[in-house]
Amino acid sequence: MAPVTTTFDCSDDERRTAGIEAAARALDDGGLVVLPTDTVYGIAADAFSPAAVQRLLDAKGRGRDMPPPVLVGAPTTLEALAADLPGWLRTMTQTLWPGPLTIVCRQQPSLSWDLGDTHHTVAVRMPDDPVALNLLKQTGPLAVSSANTSGDPAATTVAEAERMLGDLVEVYLDGGPSRGGTASTIVDVTGSTPRVLREGPVTLEQLHEFNNTVEPFGA
Repeated sequence: MAPVTTTFDCSDDERRTAGIEAAARALDDGGLVVLPTDTVYGIAADAFSPAAVQRLLDAKGRGRDMPPPVLVGAPTTLEALAADLPGWLRTMTQTLWPGPLTIVCRQQPSLSWDLGDTHHTVAVRMPDDPVALNLLKQTGPLAVSSANTSGDPAATTVAEAERMLGDLVEVYLDGGPSRGGTASTIVDVTGSTPRVLREGPVTLEQLHEFNNTVEPFGA
């Protein structure tokens, strides 16, 4: 029997509360949830459930060589997930989070999860969206990738996500059209020199306010 899929209109306070509760239950049971963020819609799974993360990758048609990022509900959560964080990075995330900035860090060796072939790294972001943040405060860190099948454009509405992912997802949280529509800037801080892996809404000039050695995309 196919799972029951439910869509919640988060513009209505009661439906929003019910939707976040339903999404938290679905995630706790190993299911998948589509949620709004400040960039594009995401498909989420419990980051600490290897089976749920594999379901996420299967739904997108991706392999373990493309592990999902992790969304968090507070900047301080980065400390629990990442190791060897430089002081300037802490200042940057405290300033630019929540927002469209993803940081690739060395993961804490004690973490008992399996996001795929991460090579002991983790990509972390705090989204600037009230629905996403409310859900993250209930669930803790979530493995979240863009809500689309591999090779297709990322969904900027729930309807687009539903067309691609259908009943592979248990709960859809409809936060209206994405406010950003552009994927986040990604900065890799695992090497001796930080570098931009993907250009996005946070500019190199903004990054240089915190560390002027950050290398631009393609450098």
